[in-house]
Amino acid sequence: MSCSTPRPLEYKTYHNFAIKSLGFNNATVSLDLEYYNPNNFGMQLKRTDLDIFINGTLLGHSTSDSLIRIPKNGNFILPVKFELDMRNAFKNAFSALFNKEVMVKLTGKIKAGKGNLFLNFPVNYESKQKFSFF
Repeated sequence: MSCSTPRPLEYKTYHNFAIKSLGFNNATVSLDLEYYNPNNFGMQLKRTDLDIFINGTLLGHSTSDSLIRIPKNGNFILPVKFELDMRNAFKNAFSALFNKEVMVKLTGKIKAGKGNLFLNFPVNYESKQKFSFF
């Protein structure tokens, strides 16, 4: 990394939304988040700590500490897996079924860097996203 402060990673979209297991109280959900690195240097993503909200309701919390290569000036995929509280999911189910878009919010932090220097970057993303269960 250079002497200048690295620019934050930019959230682009999600892919591969899947329900891995389904129960009465909770479900295991996985999806891939696509990000863009606007910096002129590559990095490594070391840790994530994210809360996932749909239409203002907390759906779940995801942590990961697997090393992911981040290319310079390029896109990369961050796999996310979390436990979904079905009570919160039902609050959003009707809205998601009848609306083509939902408000997605990601908050938390990621730890990324190069060599032995890793920094925490805040994540605070909110945007309308097209969403469908089918």
